[in-house]
Amino acid sequence: MSAVPSPLIRPETLAEWPDEPPVLLDVRWQLGGPDQRPAYEQGHLPGAAYVDLETALAGPPGAGGRHPMPATQAFQDAMRAAGVCGDSSVVVYDAGNSLAASRCWWLLRYFGHQDVRVLDGGYAAWSAADLPTESGPSPQRSGDFVAQPGAEILLDAGDAAELARTGLLLDGRPAPRFHGREETIDPVAGHIPGAVSAPALANLQPDGHFLDADDLALRFTALGVETHEQVGVYCGSGVQAAHLALALEASGVQAPVGVYIGSWSDWITDPDRPVEL
Repeated sequence: MSAVPSPLIRPETLAEWPDEPPVLLDVRWQLGGPDQRPAYEQGHLPGAAYVDLETALAGPPGAGGRHPMPATQAFQDAMRAAGVCGDSSVVVYDAGNSLAASRCWWLLRYFGHQDVRVLDGGYAAWSAADLPTESGPSPQRSGDFVAQPGAEILLDAGDAAELARTGLLLDGRPAPRFHGREETIDPVAGHIPGAVSAPALANLQPDGHFLDADDLALRFTALGVETHEQVGVYCGSGVQAAHLALALEASGVQAPVGVYIGSWSDWITDPDRPVEL
């Protein structure tokens, strides 16, 4: 097990933050669902700024998938508008399952900001702990965060295919989508040949909190993750993949993790790429 600090923070710990409060980012999001800004305005953690996944945490859909990497400048601008500075501690949260929060966590890390954590259990856990909330529009701030890409491993389709052949590539989608039995989002069903099914939401307890580190480590070890061997993760469009990357770090299993952000929605844009059911 690693001594690296956990990328997760519990609501009670956040509420007792001892120093200058962290920058709080509310990234509530629902795939194919309504805009979550009204939910944010109805209630959020005090001082939190709203960040929209579709516009701040992803580029326009197209050849790179449904949620490709955002442009460096666009991501920098969004983080500055939310108040992120170079020396900020940042805590990210969503409604509860940490999918969107993990995407923001990974992007901040990729663009060079290491002091970032995810609120374990999200807004639901904060509310269940009867901690204070506030309502109203998102504040307008001016941070000085400078986005410097490349601090985490970003995979493309070729990298993912190579890892599936020679290492370990984990697919974070639900098992029925992995096996091509229930594809309701992308036009082609199946998975990257050689990938291993590892549904991201299986990393969670029923209440939305992550499994503890030992249980996560057991799960990933059983899936074939070996210490210090690079692992690749992907999903439909790079959201559940980031959740897997977060869970891998929280597990303490020290394997370098590469994220294929384009994921299945990018893989299938090239008809020459093979598909396995």
